[in-house]
Amino acid sequence: MKSNKNVISITLAVLATIPGAYCRFAGIHLDYPVMAVVAGVAILGAAFLVLWACDVAQKDISQTLALAMVAFVAVLPEYAVDMYFTWMAGKHPEGEYAQYAIANMTGANRLLIGVGWATIAIITWVKTRKMVILQKDRVLELFFLGLATVYAFIIPLKGTLAWYDCIVFISLFAWYIILASRKPCVECKLEGPAEMIGSLPTPRRRLVTLVMFLYAAVAIVLSAEPFSEGLVGTGKAFGFDEFLLVQWLAPLASEAPEFVVAIMFASRGQGGLALGSLLSAKVNQWTLLVGMIPGVYAASSGQLAIPIPMNALQMHEILLTAAQSLLGLALLTRFRLKFSQAMLLLGLFLGQFILSPTFDSMAERGIDVINGDQVHQVFSVMYITAAIAIFLDDPARFKMILQGFKAKPDLDLLKSVEAGPSSGSAD
Repeated sequence: MKSNKNVISITLAVLATIPGAYCRFAGIHLDYPVMAVVAGVAILGAAFLVLWACDVAQKDISQTLALAMVAFVAVLPEYAVDMYFTWMAGKHPEGEYAQYAIANMTGANRLLIGVGWATIAIITWVKTRKMVILQKDRVLELFFLGLATVYAFIIPLKGTLAWYDCIVFISLFAWYIILASRKPCVECKLEGPAEMIGSLPTPRRRLVTLVMFLYAAVAIVLSAEPFSEGLVGTGKAFGFDEFLLVQWLAPLASEAPEFVVAIMFASRGQGGLALGSLLSAKVNQWTLLVGMIPGVYAASSGQLAIPIPMNALQMHEILLTAAQSLLGLALLTRFRLKFSQAMLLLGLFLGQFILSPTFDSMAERGIDVINGDQVHQVFSVMYITAAIAIFLDDPARFKMILQGFKAKPDLDLLKSVEAGPSSGSAD
């Protein structure tokens, strides 16, 4: 009976992906709202396949590498959408595609921390009245998040996103994957369809897991563009700002798989694993996604030496995203995320999300106030100030981050940082 239920669950997930793929291959053009629903259901079905495959994969590879894999597959929609904008920017450098590419990338990254991380902590608190406890081996992700964030601050300082930035970011991603693959396997408790697949003989289990990953990846890639276009087209019909749709609505659509996977983990009482999956997704997007933008632009334009065109607004978007990443890193260096800290991340995100277009609208009506770009700068200072205060309160956090580089981290140091400074001051 239980086995039949698991088979039905897998079958329904696969069937959910078929209509979207069929419409894509058959060239069927649906109305925007219908397109968004069909493609969205396909992405949702693929997300469940990714979740089960990730669970099973932990029997054969380290949990760190499994989460890196699920994060990579789950963010494929975001890669597909952003690379489309970037490719078109190379073909039409005079257009607005470059702005869309940067907006989509920064929006996706800020959604992960401001909404994703916060949501996991809130769900965990509602279910257990406890904070999210992050596994100690997530120090690897914290280390690479720190490296990528430090380098990201250099981009607005030098004013370009060029081909050599591509090399730096992609090298960080490759280094991360290599170290993640060296982590040992651990015993994991499987449930539902994952338990059924995990009980298969080893060769068949690995084959089924690989097929699920590949099938889900294909379904996500095929559905990403119509899902985003459907949502954007539906939004346009109601008169929403196009730039804001590209920055927030399209990423929200393409981030759906990783959010679904993380929420499923959290709802099963695995808040640490849920946060770990979104942390892996953040490292993926903050290294590989950012790095691919100048590379794809150079390939599309055929001009390696010319960086992707960006104005001051795009630079401040990158600065704000880096500042948010710095605060997120500072909060997680004790391997936990409290409800109050989650509300801080969510509150700051909602603040810049709401105030920026509000002040832009007021300025357009002739009201003498700061504009949305200046709002970004104000929030960047707030993020950076909060992060610096946290690090100065507990300097051991710096040493903790460096433990991610080591094959055998100092467990005593990790435990001392998790416990907090001896002064007992608040996070």
